Amino acid sequence: MDSIVILIIVAIVALIVGGLIASTLMKKTIVKKSEHLIKEAESEAEVIKKERILQAKEKFLQLKSEHEKVISEKNNLILASENRAKQKETSLNQKLEEVNRNQKENNAIRETLNAQLEIVNKKQIEVDKSHKQHLEQLETISGLSAHEAKEQLVEKLTVEAKSEALSRIRDIVEEAKQTANMEAKKIVIESIQRTATEHAIENSVSVFNIENDEMKGRIIGREGRNIRALEAATGIEIIVDDTPEAIILSGFDPVRREIARLSLHKLVTDGRIHPARIEEVVAKTKKQIEQEIIEIGKRTVIDMGFQGMHHELVRMIGKMKYRSSYGQNLLQHSKEVANLAATMASELGLNPKIAKRAGLLHDIGKVPDTEPDLPHALLGMQLAEKYKEHPEICNAIGAHHDETEMNSLISPIVQACDAISGARPGARREVVASYIKRLNDLEDIALSYPGVVKTYAIQAGRELRVIVGSEKVTDAEANELAFELSRKIQTEMTYPGQVKITVIRETRAVSFAK
Repeated sequence: MDSIVILIIVAIVALIVGGLIASTLMKKTIVKKSEHLIKEAESEAEVIKKERILQAKEKFLQLKSEHEKVISEKNNLILASENRAKQKETSLNQKLEEVNRNQKENNAIRETLNAQLEIVNKKQIEVDKSHKQHLEQLETISGLSAHEAKEQLVEKLTVEAKSEALSRIRDIVEEAKQTANMEAKKIVIESIQRTATEHAIENSVSVFNIENDEMKGRIIGREGRNIRALEAATGIEIIVDDTPEAIILSGFDPVRREIARLSLHKLVTDGRIHPARIEEVVAKTKKQIEQEIIEIGKRTVIDMGFQGMHHELVRMIGKMKYRSSYGQNLLQHSKEVANLAATMASELGLNPKIAKRAGLLHDIGKVPDTEPDLPHALLGMQLAEKYKEHPEICNAIGAHHDETEMNSLISPIVQACDAISGARPGARREVVASYIKRLNDLEDIALSYPGVVKTYAIQAGRELRVIVGSEKVTDAEANELAFELSRKIQTEMTYPGQVKITVIRETRAVSFAK
């Protein structure tokens, strides 16, 4: 037992001693490694220090080189500036010397000129004396003073200048007339060519087609009560004759004819035809036509590009579709006049929108709700004024048949375009032969009076111009001639609208320069 304890103690002591020896050896090893690392770190630090020093030296040398370069450039600039300053100074000195030299020369020239001026003044005094002596001698010889001679000369030159001026004015006026005629023809032709339109001839009768002749009996009704009710409700004469499968609606008012036609169509389609039904259908058709008139007016105004037009004027424009003027559809005619007027106004440098609006509204007096005793032009002007249209538009409407005085350039344009539209071949229902005969008859009636030299029927027969000889007819007789002609034409001829008679009497003074 004791031997085991001793062995254990010995083993423990041996372990302790071994541990101490091992720790001593490890400490020595660590110290050696630490010293080695320190030495390596010191050597590396020395290498890095040397590298940094070398880099700093290189940077310093580089900056020094750049600084020396900048200083060298600045020195060069300073030297160049000094050289330029020296050159300028030398140039200024030379110019100053030249100025001083020129001043001396100018002083010498001034002295010379003063001396010459004194000589000239002396000569001028001598010339004035000589001129005065000559004037006195001329006055003595001619018996006129200088003032009187001057007045006579001025008067003679004035007369010659006036004569030459009148001659030149006459030439300029003639040239202006020729140029104006050419330009006017060019504008009118271009306007007509650029404005294309369709011609629609309106009739005073409409034909209503039916499927078979049996329907005629139903339309007539027992003892004619249906047809009487239809005529009473529409105001249209309904003619039922032997024409196969057709009924004729006759009436001067296109709106009434359209109402009658649509009412008949509805009655025939529905099949119920009796007086009560007829009155009901006609009433509904009238409302439908009224609404259609408003829609047509709105569509026309939009198509023409107008804004701010009163709704009553819009409705009247729609009514134009159901009106005719000598067989020419009034809405088509008004649209054509509007397009022509806009084109002419543009060519003349005027406002095309006002001209176009005046052209569309120029015949608005033909479609009033009431029928006052006024020409349609004046009535249209009143309507336009009532609904706040532009004053130029109102004047153009009222003056397009010369019922009122024209006070703007738009008015004659609208008048000319109205004549152009009405005078287009095929625009209005009138046989060419009868049209030509009516114009010839107008001129022949005027030529039958004594003192009449020439006659011209113009504006599609709306105006007759009569030229009389001034030596045969006096001013008072000219007035009497116009009155007698108007009465004779009114009693002997048949014509649409009215005819304006204009008697022209002029006195001419003619002389010849040889």
